[in-house]
Amino acid sequence: MIQQLLDFILHINDHLSTMVSEYGPYVYVILFLIIFIETGLVFIPFLPGDSLLFAAGALCANEATGLNLGALIGVLILAAVAGDNCNYFIGRTLGVKATQLKIGKKALVKKEYLDKTHEFFEKFGTKAIIMARFVPIVRTFTPFVAGIGKMNYSQKFLPYDIAGGILWISTMSVSGYFFGQFDWVKKHFEAVVILIILISILPMLITYLKHKTAKVK
Repeated sequence: MIQQLLDFILHINDHLSTMVSEYGPYVYVILFLIIFIETGLVFIPFLPGDSLLFAAGALCANEATGLNLGALIGVLILAAVAGDNCNYFIGRTLGVKATQLKIGKKALVKKEYLDKTHEFFEKFGTKAIIMARFVPIVRTFTPFVAGIGKMNYSQKFLPYDIAGGILWISTMSVSGYFFGQFDWVKKHFEAVVILIILISILPMLITYLKHKTAKVK
């Protein structure tokens, strides 16, 4: 499962190209579901959001694919906001009970991910809802934790969530649209994907190192 996911992430441009040729405009539906699941189901936080958006934006630059950048951004903003809202209400409805669910002996929701998200909230407050969009795993748990904490929905969660969704989808897709046209990027797409992943997890890595350093002191 992990190996298949890793293969999908590293060869995401090839996979998307194949899906476009096979499914045509239905690719919008597939991409909608992937973004919705990553942001909406707290039990599945490992889908390749950032690299997927970049690759999809790059494909939009190729007229032969038939993909439209404006339509892509619109559909995926809807997916990101709908996913986060689903996740928020899962947290608000089930609360801590969701953290106790298990498959066999393994918890569906890892406590370490919840702890990292709590730290993120403590550091950035409601701005964490926007910033978390750019941090893998944390972006999946942020609306869930906001729901558990019963953050005010209409005045705090929803407006920040919409702003974050627009910023995340637009930034990554437009970056792919413009930078994905460069020959170097096309020839070294796997390296670009790895770089995007590293940049995405950098905030988590910095927080982890600070936490470790503080413990040593």
